[in-house]
Formats: sequence, structure tokens, C-alpha cells
Amino acid sequence: MIYLDNAATTQIKSEVLEAMMPYFRDLYENPSASYDSAKIVKKTIEQAREQVANLIHCKPSEVFFTSGGTESDNWAINMIAENYSNKGKHIITTAIEHHAVLHTTKRLEENGFEVTYVGVDEKGMIDIEQLENSIRPDTILVSVMTANNEIGTIQPIKEIGKIARKNKVIFHTDAVQAYGHIPIDVSKMKIDMLSASGHKIFGPKGIGILYIKSGIKTSSFMQGGGQEKGYRPGTYNVPAIVGMGKASEMAMETIDRNIEKYIRDYFLNRLIDEIPLCYLNGDDKERLPNNINVRFEYVDAEALLVLLNRHGICASVGSACTTGQIEPSHVLISIGLNSEQAGESIRLTVSDFTTLNDIDIAVEMLKSSVERLRSASGKYREYIEKNRGINMKSSGWNKKAGE
Repeated sequence: MIYLDNAATTQIKSEVLEAMMPYFRDLYENPSASYDSAKIVKKTIEQAREQVANLIHCKPSEVFFTSGGTESDNWAINMIAENYSNKGKHIITTAIEHHAVLHTTKRLEENGFEVTYVGVDEKGMIDIEQLENSIRPDTILVSVMTANNEIGTIQPIKEIGKIARKNKVIFHTDAVQAYGHIPIDVSKMKIDMLSASGHKIFGPKGIGILYIKSGIKTSSFMQGGGQEKGYRPGTYNVPAIVGMGKASEMAMETIDRNIEKYIRDYFLNRLIDEIPLCYLNGDDKERLPNNINVRFEYVDAEALLVLLNRHGICASVGSACTTGQIEPSHVLISIGLNSEQAGESIRLTVSDFTTLNDIDIAVEMLKSSVERLRSASGKYREYIEKNRGINMKSSGWNKKAGE
């Protein structure tokens, strides 16, 4: 198997699993208990909290453990809506957010809130001017993802943070795809709340964090005991917390080494050079180091995935959370693609487990699969007839990655 869907989830690293294992059997005590052995487990949780805090440069006391990115997004947005509605009921977000954000804001709209969905350009970059002009006296929250989960475009978070802070509006960012892959400093970027997830950085599933800046009015997402200062009750998932802490620590050690970017650029350059009519979706520079989202004209993406899967290559058409939906990707539509073009696009995401040999095999399989599907396309045959004698090597992006 050649796994190229690391934006959906990542393989857990052996060091992370080793760190977790003792908390399944030997150190199984409930950390909320009062006896000494339980206090040892509780200390480990606080160590993991510190490891997370170090990665995003915040105080450990500002890190709250959750079940993952979806819960963190829901908690952050609903909490601000509940606690700041006396100031206003206007929220600003973007058209390309993850559904954990978009479905939450849609529900708030049904309950009397007003939401502005800021547009993006053809590369998926937010319209900063529109965002700033959308802020009103009754605006209580700006929520913009750090980097898009489908096309990998990295937003100008520091600039957005400055605008929000200047206007005294709380700024939340969904950093699920960016956390551990690119440097994040919540203080320098003026981020008030941040969502992240463990399984995107070679940690376990079912664990995430919500960073809440000191001074933000906080309330419970659900009711229960006194865990996480009473704001996020429920028995601690100790092995997963330990795993996320270890994965965060390891990410801090490797985040500047650009291993993923080197592999991604090699992959992208081969696709651009060797497959005609291959178009890059998203920004070619401000992009997550592991992300490639490409469109192969005259190729049905779902059919392409079937062929790749038969040969043990795992890829996707976009967010794993929307698999099975008939509608085209809202992200690809937002950057100006029509439904047909969106249906020709696939996402290929690498990791530092991916080898150059994996990429070489994947490229050859993509070449043969694309050729096979195009040979059965009447539209492609029409295109060939119209363009005989024209260089077919041209693609939608003529500059190689890394240049």
C-alpha cells in the first residue's frame, strides 16, 4: 500500500505508541482520584499539556483537551455565541471552512445570529479587505482556518489576528491541518482560540485541543464533573492525551526540516512535467508542505480513485468528513471551479513516511490511469481532434514547485 491521504489521518509513530502503552495497563488509574498512583497519572497529563503549549507558544493553563478538531471548533464557536451575545450576534467566517465550522454557524443562523461568509480568490486566499470591511460594532467572532484541509492554502493568520485585535473581536482559527506542520505562535499571530487534532500529526485519533487565551469568557461545552477546570468534563482519555503530547513534542523537533515539502515538491514536479492538462488547485507558495490538490482535465476523479485503489494507492477527492456526498466540494466551487472541474480533482497528501520510491510508483500509476480514463472520454477525443499539432504538455501551472 502507498498511502497518500495523510490529510485525512496519519500513521501513528512508534515513539508515540510506546509513550502511550503504559497507560493502558500499568498506569491505568483515573487521574481525578486522590491516591498517589493517580497523581502520577495526572502529572503525565500536565506534561502533555505543556508539550502542546510549547508547540503553539502559549501557557499550559490555556490548553484544554477535547475529543478532536470537530469538538474544539463546535465548543469555540458556540461558547463565544453564548457568552458574548450581549455585545452582538454577528460572526465572520469564510466560505471554505471545514464543515465543523460551517454547520455550527448555520445552526447559529437558525437561532438569530447573523454570519458573514468572506470569499476567497482563485487560489483559496481570503479577501482581507472584505473581512475588515465586514466587521461591525456587533461582531463578536472571526473564525478563519489556518490552512485549508482540501487545497492546503495557508491564510495570512497574523494579518487577520491584527485586524481582529484592533477591532476588539475574538479570533478563532481551525488549525487542524496546520498544527505541527507549520510554525504557529498564538501570541505573535494574535490568536485567541485555536483548534487542533492529534491524528493529523502522527498521534492517536479521538484526541484534540482547544487553546483559549486567558481572559476569554469560558463556559462548559457539556455538563459533568470537574475535569479541565469544569469546562470540559469527562474521564480523561489518558493514553490519547499522552500520545498527543508526545506527537506535539516530536513535531516541534521536525517542523523546520521540510521533509514533507521536499517529497511534495518532487511529486508535484513529476506530475506537472509528465501528465498533460494537469492543473494545481490552491496557492503554489502559501501552501501546506504535505498537500497537493490537482485536477486532471477530462478525468473523473472518483473513477481515478477506484483505479488507484486497485493498485494499493490511497488518495481522496477531498475531506474524509464529506466522503459519500454527491455535491461537489464547496472549497473547489469557492475558488471558481465549476462542478465538472471540481469532479476532476483529487487530493494527494504525503508525510515523512512517504518515500521517493512511493512517489515514483504513484506517478507511473497516475499516468497510466489518467491515460486509460481519457481514452474512454468522448470529450477528450474531441479535444484531441481540435488541438492536433498543439503541444499537449502544457498544464495549468508552468512553474515548478520549489522555484
